[in-house]
Amino acid sequence: MKRINPRLAKLHRSYSVSELADVLGVHKHTVRGWLKKGLLPIDGAKPTLILGSEFQAWWAKQRKAAKRPCAPGQMYCLRCRLPKAPALGMLEYAATNAATGNLKAMCETCGTMMHRRTQMADIPFVMPGLRVERTLAPSSIVERTHPSPNCDEKKDC
Repeated sequence: MKRINPRLAKLHRSYSVSELADVLGVHKHTVRGWLKKGLLPIDGAKPTLILGSEFQAWWAKQRKAAKRPCAPGQMYCLRCRLPKAPALGMLEYAATNAATGNLKAMCETCGTMMHRRTQMADIPFVMPGLRVERTLAPSSIVERTHPSPNCDEKKDC
């Protein structure tokens, strides 16, 4: 599925169905489907004209309605497409730096791995009452003990 940038439609400009489709990089039938879903045209005349500001407002409303915020103790499962609790109440936290890291757990329903980025100090608020196991983050490629043998110039080796 293609991500649409609604800011490509200028606020004070009116677009025909095909013009708006070209600007956003979608098919004209997609824009007609949006009109059926509630995108308001300027008037009922032909050709159908859509104001850029009206499209941007409608798009923001659609995106806001599609959001699924996670409550404390939940992570978003991409397979179930819903916020779910971790299986067996167990989480793994891998620190990426001194303050933040990644939480990883399995979905209680489908077993898919779920991920959530959070700060270490916020773990008791984000996942209250759950056992969190802290693990070391994988070492960075920058922290090498020896230089790379792959070099083209002799002076760099």
